Amino acid sequence: MNSVHNVSALKIDVSSVDAYLTEAAKSVSDTKSIAPDIVAAAQLCISSLKAGGKIIFCGNGGSAADAQHLAAELMGRFLIDRNPLPALSLTVDTSALTAIGNDYGYEKVFSRQLRGIAQKGDVLFGLSTSGNSKNVVEAFEVAKAINVHTIALTGKNGGKMAESANVLLAVPHDQTNHIQEAHIAVGHLICAFVEAELCSPKL
Repeated sequence: MNSVHNVSALKIDVSSVDAYLTEAAKSVSDTKSIAPDIVAAAQLCISSLKAGGKIIFCGNGGSAADAQHLAAELMGRFLIDRNPLPALSLTVDTSALTAIGNDYGYEKVFSRQLRGIAQKGDVLFGLSTSGNSKNVVEAFEVAKAINVHTIALTGKNGGKMAESANVLLAVPHDQTNHIQEAHIAVGHLICAFVEAELCSPKL
């Protein structure tokens, strides 16, 4: 079976498809090892929303896309046609991102927005496959200072985000693409839990 870790050796054939999807499925399946943490993250989100809080997401690159994706699942709908749930991503406002990055530095692009938007009791989801993204780490530090709960969605070691997260969701894999594939599965599951607890279908 062709290796999916050595891209230069990867052949475009059926066996490579099988190898990649087998590894992707394994990375998601192995994430069952953090099931109690996933439940804790869902409960934290549910408690915040019940108390009038909101869910805030942030990340860079592919994780920025996932942050926007998960915020949209809550604000729009996931599996149930229901009223919107308050959620947003700090990655979507290009004017804020570029102004803050230019004036204060890229490591401030999330933390400064958080100070302006977040309220006590909100939840901040930080997505980073390494757990070391400087702007996400700084956002977690600010979140702690302003009493915002934090959930870290990372790779297997958790990185620096593990030190300050209220809940750590460390996918047990060390390859970025497979970590991200597991991240969206975990995020979808949490959205499903939130809907199941808080929402009923619209008639």
